[in-house]
Amino acid sequence: MFAKQKKGAARVKVDTIIGAKGRIEGDLHFGGGLHLDGTIHGRVIAESLEAALSVSEQGRIVGEVQVAHIILNGQVEGDVYASAHIELGEKAFIAGNVYYGLIEMALGAQVNGSLIHLQESDAPALLAIGNNQEKRSEIP
Repeated sequence: MFAKQKKGAARVKVDTIIGAKGRIEGDLHFGGGLHLDGTIHGRVIAESLEAALSVSEQGRIVGEVQVAHIILNGQVEGDVYASAHIELGEKAFIAGNVYYGLIEMALGAQVNGSLIHLQESDAPALLAIGNNQEKRSEIP
């Protein structure tokens, strides 16, 4: 399940794992490190700028992603906001726009959308956007 890491590859301290047979319907808010082998139908939103998300080749997200640090080798259908950095592995596929601070793409990674560079000052604003959307969805 945990492959040997390439020299120089980014590391994510994982606090939560969603296995290959796991499926979440609805928005997921998390802090710390999240590793996804399963499927999420809904938004994935980090509660802090230190949070990190890693998505394996089997992992799939159908919805918007707002996480400062992302390592993606699976699929995302929706816009991705990676205010600090995003690393796209060779199997990564994004159908949506990617908003990033720093980006690294391996040969074979696909983005069907625009790549939009963010300034460092945009990071706190992205966190606030995610938190405000949650509050709006709670109002009946």
